[in-house]
Amino acid sequence: MKNLQETFVELLRRAATDLPHDVEDALTRAQNEERRGTAAHSALSIILQNAVAAREASAPLCQDTGTHTWSVYLPDGAKTEPILKAIRAATVVATRKSYLRPNQMDSLSGKNSGDNLGVGHPGVHFVPWNRSGMHVDVLLKGGGCENCSMQYSLPEQRLGAGRDLAGVRACLLDAVHRSQGRGCAPGVLGVAIGGDRTTGYATAKEQFFRPIQDVNPDPRLGALENDVLSCANRLGIGPMGFGGRTTLLAVKIAGLHRLPASFFVTVGYMCWACRRASVALEGRNVRFSQNALAGRPRRPAV
Repeated sequence: MKNLQETFVELLRRAATDLPHDVEDALTRAQNEERRGTAAHSALSIILQNAVAAREASAPLCQDTGTHTWSVYLPDGAKTEPILKAIRAATVVATRKSYLRPNQMDSLSGKNSGDNLGVGHPGVHFVPWNRSGMHVDVLLKGGGCENCSMQYSLPEQRLGAGRDLAGVRACLLDAVHRSQGRGCAPGVLGVAIGGDRTTGYATAKEQFFRPIQDVNPDPRLGALENDVLSCANRLGIGPMGFGGRTTLLAVKIAGLHRLPASFFVTVGYMCWACRRASVALEGRNVRFSQNALAGRPRRPAV
């Protein structure tokens, strides 16, 4: 139990303080696209300097250390209660060590719990798999970018969007346009087509574990990802809404089955601080990674 708790503390430290290298590389490419002396170039420079400073000092990348979503892949029959206890204990320790800022507060009283524990937090999803070891992913998502997440029900008369990929495209570009610089652009869109209102958001959030440069296994969705990314970056919103060539770093889309009566398009918005980390545990071997998909199946954690 103690070893597991310590592993999870380290996982939280990495997620909160060490920006994944694929995200950092994307921000560097974005900076190179902007003209020197512009607000967009300056904003990206500050973001990149902040990423280096946070990594070197093991300090939070952002004062909002986010809502924590855990996906735990474990063998059939494994007991979940010890894992849940270790996650909760690790959350308290990571907060005490200032890897996390105490952000959780009671919605009715406004009282801060002081340790990042609370009703519904952290969120932990257990997924059985046919392997002997355990794989754990954690995602930290700030409240500002969560405010920019949206869900559409097609057909959408306001957009003239029907129940097809053209309609989905209209929804995604509308979500980007409505967000403007809020949510700390440049961001990442995680999208779910179909499902219900609950599975849509869970699957949209799961897309943030995908590396920035990965290729969607469905060529139809891959083409849509590239199209929306290109069009969004021509809107001129830019980093932090200051104008510029990079409004989004990536678009990641998943498709779900749905009922005939419903056609939801769920858009999760992630800020530039796409904070995620993973760990694989096999016997006494512990292997940390910034690439969740390297160690477990590509499937939604719902």
